[in-house]
Amino acid sequence: MPGYDTPDASTAEAASPVKILIAGGFGVGKTTLVEAVSEIEPLRTEERLTSAGVGVDDLDGIESKTLTTVAMDFGRITLADAGVVLYLFGTPGQERFWFMWDDLLNGALGALVLVDTRRLDRGFPAIDFFESRGLPFVVGANCFHGEQPYTAEEIAAALRLRDPATPVLLLDARSRTDVRDCLLALLDVVIAQVGAPSA
Repeated sequence: MPGYDTPDASTAEAASPVKILIAGGFGVGKTTLVEAVSEIEPLRTEERLTSAGVGVDDLDGIESKTLTTVAMDFGRITLADAGVVLYLFGTPGQERFWFMWDDLLNGALGALVLVDTRRLDRGFPAIDFFESRGLPFVVGANCFHGEQPYTAEEIAAALRLRDPATPVLLLDARSRTDVRDCLLALLDVVIAQVGAPSA
């Protein structure tokens, strides 16, 4: 398929399947991220924003947004060097769809929580969700328009992460390389947690 680096069948079959969640607040770039990295045409469940969302969906800071995910996004990327194929499930960001997160969590080994530093408070529910359930995650600060006025350390301090070792990474959700690097960092966190002795 044009635009996608599809691995050969033997590489994909030899790789271990890993379910990863892509989570975050409304309008932070989750659908864009899955589209950027998926080696297959991603499944999108976007619908046009309508007047029914007025007073429900907070468009402050993202007034130009016209579509929203109402179920999930789905994509796949094979990381041959890591020996895994990642199945990416993008969660819906609006509060009214959060009830779906527990179902999507089933079988997941880790999560990438995407945040927008212009509206950092939108990231707290996803971070709280994964911290309370003990699922390994990394935070990706989306650099909208290729700019990020804050350092990873400043963003981590503002998020008040329970585990100060949780990686906070800067990325452009449109960049396949940036997203791939974040997913590899997440795999490192997952492997470290699996290998750590239980308390």
